[in-house]
Amino acid sequence: MSNDKKTIMSVGQIEISPEARLTPPDYDDLPILAMRDIVLFPGVTFPVSLGREMSVKVATAASEKNIPVGVFCQNFAGTENPGIDDLYELGVVADVIKVLDLPDGSKTAIISARDKVKRIGEGAGKAVPDALSMKVVPVRETNARKGDKEFAALFDEIKATTLNILNKGNEMASDLAFNVESLPDPRMVINLICTHSPFEQYIKEELLECNRIKDRGFKLLAELSRNEEYVELKADIRRRAKQRMDEQQRNAFLQNQYDSLREELYGDDDDAAKLRAKAETKAFPEEVMKVFEKELDKLSRLNPSTPDYSVQYNYLELLTDLPWGVVDPLSTDFAKAREILDSEHFGLEKVKERILEQIAVMMNKPDGKSPILCLVGAPGVGKTSLGKSMAEALGRKYQRVSLGGLHDEAEIRGHRRTYIGAMPGRVIDVVKRAGSANPVILLDEIDKLGKDYKGDPGAALLEVLDPEQNVKFHDNYVDIDFDLSKAMFITTANTLSTVPGPLLDRMEIIEISGYLLEEKIEIALRHLVPRAIGEIGCHDVEFTRDAIAKIVESYTAESGVRQLEKNIASIIRKIIMKKMSGEGEITRVDSDMVKTLLGMEKYTPERYAVDSTPGVATGLAWTAVGGEILFIESVFVGAKAEKLTITGNLGDVMKESAMIALQVVKSRAERYDIASDYFEGHSLHIHVPEGAVPKDGPSAGITLATSIMSAATGRPVKPGIAMTGELTLRGKVLPVGGIKEKILAAKRAGINTVILCSLNRKDIDDIPAEYIDGMTFHYVGNIDEVIEYTLE
Repeated sequence: MSNDKKTIMSVGQIEISPEARLTPPDYDDLPILAMRDIVLFPGVTFPVSLGREMSVKVATAASEKNIPVGVFCQNFAGTENPGIDDLYELGVVADVIKVLDLPDGSKTAIISARDKVKRIGEGAGKAVPDALSMKVVPVRETNARKGDKEFAALFDEIKATTLNILNKGNEMASDLAFNVESLPDPRMVINLICTHSPFEQYIKEELLECNRIKDRGFKLLAELSRNEEYVELKADIRRRAKQRMDEQQRNAFLQNQYDSLREELYGDDDDAAKLRAKAETKAFPEEVMKVFEKELDKLSRLNPSTPDYSVQYNYLELLTDLPWGVVDPLSTDFAKAREILDSEHFGLEKVKERILEQIAVMMNKPDGKSPILCLVGAPGVGKTSLGKSMAEALGRKYQRVSLGGLHDEAEIRGHRRTYIGAMPGRVIDVVKRAGSANPVILLDEIDKLGKDYKGDPGAALLEVLDPEQNVKFHDNYVDIDFDLSKAMFITTANTLSTVPGPLLDRMEIIEISGYLLEEKIEIALRHLVPRAIGEIGCHDVEFTRDAIAKIVESYTAESGVRQLEKNIASIIRKIIMKKMSGEGEITRVDSDMVKTLLGMEKYTPERYAVDSTPGVATGLAWTAVGGEILFIESVFVGAKAEKLTITGNLGDVMKESAMIALQVVKSRAERYDIASDYFEGHSLHIHVPEGAVPKDGPSAGITLATSIMSAATGRPVKPGIAMTGELTLRGKVLPVGGIKEKILAAKRAGINTVILCSLNRKDIDDIPAEYIDGMTFHYVGNIDEVIEYTLE
């Protein structure tokens, strides 16, 4: 045994003797120290804590009797009394140098491993009675060749990785770094690291199974690299946790300091305190209150000098300014509502009647849903002022939103607060300015909405103008649903052709036609003249009815009264200028004075003149600025030219009416004694004077047929007759629109007889009797009646 000890290396060496043909006698009955989780490698000295009584007995006997022990690791650390099958096959033969008694009463053995052995059976148990013993055989380990550069590089990498782990994580013994750097033998260093490394026991057993030191080195480096990543991850986690803890402590300290400074600087004038006091006076819904408290807490943590502070403050101020649940009481005086509408608007009887109907319904059921009214008419007819009058009649606040040229959806829904310069949409803004949740909101010029890459504001209005959806209107800036169902929306438009279909479907259309001459005179005398005199300051001027009629007919061309008001103001300014310059004082304005003050007439009213020439007929036309009379001239020419020539800047529909009229006349040639070959040898030229003015529409159908028949038969049209109506190929006369304006145009032109379709009788009945006094209406159903009545 002593000879074997000389050939097997002492502590600090790794070289073992060549494979022995004979096993040392001690190896037949080797006492075993079973380790729960320790795997010793050859040549390593290691302190082992002795916890089991049997382990203390074996270690003490080995130390006192100077006998070797076998150190094997258990397969399962929880086994209390392990047998041979509970241990790994490979272990080491070791000497117990010393058994130490520690102050706490426990014992520790200093064990020095010699060489690697493999168990082959159970021993006799004579060396240490009752202790586990085994028969083992030595296992040879092969050293690296001298001068192996790969092994040298491997060893350097193992050392560097181990030292890095020790420096970062302290996962191994602290004194291991010194041994790794100072020991000269690479094999000893590898075994030392394998023993001390915090690997699982099965991994260490796999390292022990490597019989070539170089293979063990490669496997060790792989495990060390994995451990290094784990150590670095733990170090990073530890560093971040410490940093987070430091930041939290720092922030808490600074917040306390900041709160103290704010209290000293602002005291009771703190913005957050003001907003909270203001919010206590508001009837916030529960959802709004939660958002307010959350955002107010954010405000209290912000520095007043930062840009975010003003953004947060403005948002909270808007929340407190919005009329949550605030409604104005509804007026119940229906007679006063009628009086307001009649006093502020002359004429427009049907429109006022519909508005009064709505007012009556709302007064009868204040909590009902209001329809969306859309006032459609030419500029200047009073659409906007009607909305204002309706708000006054209801006793509600009035707000106007101009939609003309709007092309950004955010103008309706607002901007999100993440954007610089964000603000609420116009709808929420006018509700805030109104100070109540049930104002009358006029959406002006809804037909002039635009759209581009920023979105479609018309689509955003679909939610606003739907009583089923606007109960929870969502503005992007407010970011809380607001109830718009109590507000009354009125829209205005000049035309419906540009209003999107879905938006049009949500509204009730109320058409406002242009004013008649008589209505314009009354409006001017009742409203426009007193207003202009009050604004300019000339109270001793009087306008006659003839003067107003002169201004309307010769200086304006409109359905409304805007140009009329401008001309009245111009006359008053000129009167004041003459007075101030000493040229005289004018107190009464008549039709002659109008021409003197305003200069040359801009428009010449069309007057009917008796013309006995065949082929000339008088029609009636509707324009956006009122009705007009229309002369149509037809002549047949014997020259070989186009069969039909049409001039006068006519539209496609009117050209088609001319072709239909010619065919109707041809079909009745025999009835009216026109030669059968007359149309073959003649070409027809139809002209409508004022060729620079575009003309279109089907209502001139019977006028065209009458003019062609007059030219073909040589019979002139009776004087003082005008007509309007659409014509079909069968000769049937159809009703047309704009009758009111056309009739009044005929009266102004001096025409006293008008031919209409019999279905237009209802339109005549709607015109006040004083406007058509002295006029005669002849109702027809086909073109033959027209021709028999009109031609000489």
